[in-house]
Amino acid sequence: MRLFAVLLHLYPASFRREYSRELTIVFKERRQAARGVAAVLALWGDVVTDTLVNAARAHADILRLDLRHAFRALARVPGFAVTVIAVMACGIGGATAAGAMAYHLLGPLPFPEPERLVKLWQDQEHRGYSRMELSPGNYRDWQAGSTAFEHTGAYYAVSANLLGVGPPQRLDGAAVTSGMFAALSVPAFVGRALGPADDEEQGAEPVVISYGLWQSQFGGDRALVGRSVTLNSVSHVVVGVMPAEFRFPSRETQFWRPARLPPDAYADRTNVFLRVVARLRPGVTIDDARRELSAVAARLEKAFPAENARTGATVVAIGDEVPDRAMLMLVALIGAAGSLLLIAVTSLANLVLSRAMGRRREMAVRAALGAGRERLARQLVTENLLLAMAGGAIGVLLARASGPLVARLIPTTLPIADAPAVGGKVLVLAVLLTAATGLIVGMVPVLRTLRDDHTALREGTRAGEGVGTQRLRSALLLGEITFSVALLITTGLFVRALWNVRAIDPGFRADGVLTLRTSLPLPTYAATEKRVQFYRRVLDDIRTLPQVSSAAYISFLPMVMRGGIWPVTVDGAAAEPGSEHMASLRFVTPGFFDTVQIPIRRGRDVSDADTNRAPYVAVVSESFAAEHWPGQSPLGRRLRIGLAERTIVGVVGDVRVRGLEQASEPQVYAAYGQVPDGGLPFYIPKDLAMRTSGPPGDLIPRIRAIIARADPELPVSDVRLLAAVVAAETAPREVQVRVLGLFAAMALVLAGVGIHGLLAYHVSSRVREIGVRVALGARPDDVVRLVAVRAATLSMLGLTAGTAIAWAAGRSLSSVLVGVAATDPVALGASVALVALVVALGTLVPVRRALGIDPLTAIRTE
Repeated sequence: MRLFAVLLHLYPASFRREYSRELTIVFKERRQAARGVAAVLALWGDVVTDTLVNAARAHADILRLDLRHAFRALARVPGFAVTVIAVMACGIGGATAAGAMAYHLLGPLPFPEPERLVKLWQDQEHRGYSRMELSPGNYRDWQAGSTAFEHTGAYYAVSANLLGVGPPQRLDGAAVTSGMFAALSVPAFVGRALGPADDEEQGAEPVVISYGLWQSQFGGDRALVGRSVTLNSVSHVVVGVMPAEFRFPSRETQFWRPARLPPDAYADRTNVFLRVVARLRPGVTIDDARRELSAVAARLEKAFPAENARTGATVVAIGDEVPDRAMLMLVALIGAAGSLLLIAVTSLANLVLSRAMGRRREMAVRAALGAGRERLARQLVTENLLLAMAGGAIGVLLARASGPLVARLIPTTLPIADAPAVGGKVLVLAVLLTAATGLIVGMVPVLRTLRDDHTALREGTRAGEGVGTQRLRSALLLGEITFSVALLITTGLFVRALWNVRAIDPGFRADGVLTLRTSLPLPTYAATEKRVQFYRRVLDDIRTLPQVSSAAYISFLPMVMRGGIWPVTVDGAAAEPGSEHMASLRFVTPGFFDTVQIPIRRGRDVSDADTNRAPYVAVVSESFAAEHWPGQSPLGRRLRIGLAERTIVGVVGDVRVRGLEQASEPQVYAAYGQVPDGGLPFYIPKDLAMRTSGPPGDLIPRIRAIIARADPELPVSDVRLLAAVVAAETAPREVQVRVLGLFAAMALVLAGVGIHGLLAYHVSSRVREIGVRVALGARPDDVVRLVAVRAATLSMLGLTAGTAIAWAAGRSLSSVLVGVAATDPVALGASVALVALVVALGTLVPVRRALGIDPLTAIRTE
């Protein structure tokens, strides 16, 4: 019988009260009639099945009744329902968007067994480079000397001009060794990936293309595999198409070709440009691989003391490649979304508690008519969950809609999609948050209301909140104010940091400069003289345009390509191995400094006379001169960078090559006519900058026509303003500030509504008291203090607690708060002023209502 009594608890309590005695009697009779083990087992099987089915039906019937009653009840208070749904949508929407962002950045990458994928880097901490690319020689020796990896592959970025398929088009791609595809273990969608045989130079060069390029340029034609396409005037055979989700090494990559390095590439171990990906053998840990490669690097340092001095090895999981700044921005976003959700929960609890207190008499009447506590609780919880589900659904839609906005926070270098998707796991998170919020918000006021339902009938209109309920509402409001203040101050800190970053001088004037890229293909432009002829023809024609005051080419614009770093020696002095100074190298045409208005401090610009037959020259930045010849003129001094020795003929201002927020190495600019024939193909000038007047839209077609006359097969790409390049430096910060600002605004509104609701209920429940006080001579300022003292007290406590939380958050995010302290007075002052304004607005209406109470009317009503 005990087991049967337990089974009866599957039924609703109301059902048990009405039918449990009858069901028990029937079960006893059937049990007594059962003879033998088989009959008893059959009886229990029948009883358990019948109980499960009928209990489910009973619960479904009650649920239908509860839902019908909930819809009717909420229809009577549409303002309350809309408010709860809106607040819920804000909280769940923010949390879901943050969860989608976190899963997108930190979730498993789209490769088989991604936990076994690692990246290998050279380590030169003494120079400040913890992760450097490998030289071909070191890559070959690391690969031969290690046993920890199942497959190892290398790659580097390349680009090519696609010809013969519509207008010429510039494609971004990667030159890869066959081990890269083996390490990633992703098969081709059509055809095959590159294999070991493709590393050998035999026949036409193979190429694998991306799914996006296959669709956009070739219409998804499967017959493309085996056919030829022309890249940089060279025929390539398409051997495969990768799946749509394959985005390696970045989502911009459109093709992959073999990295066939010439034998002499392995001689210079200071020429570092290979990025390496590897797959660990089963059972091998990252620490095992790191120890093994460190031993290999130590042997190479002894074998090549000059080139490999103090060069170590670093092994990191491929999933740990998220930049530190992106991680901190993600932490800030999650913290803000969590704060908003907590604010929404406390606000909802206050709203629902207020309505529940207003329904005490209704609940008491229903209880007196026979409704049990469990039945009343189910009804109230059903209403709350119904509202929570509606708000959660709208919140998920808001999170989906926010995808394009938060996508700008995702680094473009990661092999993932450009926008986070609200997929299955994120939806599960949203459902769990919605259910938890609905239960938490609903149960606390329900339990407090049902505690004294029988006394509500005996209380008249004086009945109001008990001390416990008042304390609970005050605590909830205090939480709202605290997290609102913390969110507001943190947003203010990020706004201040954004201002500071925008105020950083990049070293050039970006306004009025139009830029584009014309990458000259090899081997067509392998000869330096042919490139010089192209540059002169294009620049001469462009400079004749009335809207163009100056124009010039450079290898790559600052902030567009942040690398190009080489070791430098000066005046023939041999530096101690491993301690060479570093500088960024660019080749420019005459007039580049004037075009982007980098000031020439001393000497001259490069000129057309600086050719391969003339002495090699260089223009250096002020920081380069100060580092090597402090207080002296560097003009006429000599430096060696790369394989050439050059004479310094000019000094220019410093440029933030690595971006507004990163320290940049000193700069060296070489003459465009002194790029060796067939050498340094990556440094061939390709970015064209033009200082213009008037709208650039009118100018672009004429520039395209000029370039087409010089070379009709040369595509024009990356057309943009230089100001847009600089603005892109702060774009992630701007998005973050917008999101945080939106969260803070919603939090302030919720706090203001909470203060108004608390004080309005406070006044309505103390109408008789206030009337008596006024009748006994209380002045208006006494009434104001009576009403506003609670708001002032809660606001002060919330400001104190919120400031402490914001200070802790500011300390933990100090690396992204450029030049802003966690106690920044501007952010603190503005936040305090806004909170004070919101509190004042929330207090205004209840105070006016309290001042308008007529003593006689209030007493007579009671």
